[in-house]
Amino acid sequence: MFYCCGITDTGNVRDHNEDAFLINRIVMSSAEMESNVSAPMIAAVADGVGGETSGEVASRLALELLSDLKPTEKTDYAKKIMSVHRALQRYGILHKTENMQTTLCALAVEDGGRAVMINVGDSRMYLFRGGKIKQLSRDQSLVQVLYEQGHITQEERRHHAQKNVIFPVLGSLSEDPKPQISEIDGGLIHGDVIIMCSDGLSDNLTNGEFEDILAQPKKLPKRIADLVKRALDNGSRDNVTVVAVTCFSDD
Repeated sequence: MFYCCGITDTGNVRDHNEDAFLINRIVMSSAEMESNVSAPMIAAVADGVGGETSGEVASRLALELLSDLKPTEKTDYAKKIMSVHRALQRYGILHKTENMQTTLCALAVEDGGRAVMINVGDSRMYLFRGGKIKQLSRDQSLVQVLYEQGHITQEERRHHAQKNVIFPVLGSLSEDPKPQISEIDGGLIHGDVIIMCSDGLSDNLTNGEFEDILAQPKKLPKRIADLVKRALDNGSRDNVTVVAVTCFSDD
């Protein structure tokens, strides 16, 4: 069994929310949600691309299209993600909201327990295990390339002037995205917490802050609410969304 909770916040600056999250086939673009879920299951975060048309529509629609996925060992995740991408393209053209785009970061857990990460863009997935946080996804962005090539530091990439330059994401009309799809080594074990979040959160928290907050003896919804509050207190100027998934025994 898995316990999932999510929260999305418009934040302190923007007047609308371009983020959304998915838990147990329900898509949310406001407020909070929690649910116990059995495998097969999928949970996800999507962040509509700022500066493009109808980002809030793109994020919700992408998750709605993904919500019917029932992960199995035979699932072709790349095919599914590209079908979502094509549907966003068609919707944008039909409704004259061309080039509406969104990131996607998702966790799919199959019947047999295999856990799969799906990532497009710069939303993130982390694993919190044994008191330590580890980023599982790789940002598909110019800043990530600069960091990997040694041109900027870990701290500099958080607030770099070109932070918003990301590679093609879902709905892009200029180029198809290249989804990062990979199995989580060893699957998920009791006590693990998977965190998926938009960059409104990850850009404004250090790994130390993640660890300090997630290690607190509080219920998981309170801990992720504290993550959101800390990001906003640290000056986040974006929408802030986070989903947490933890596995537990139902014996």
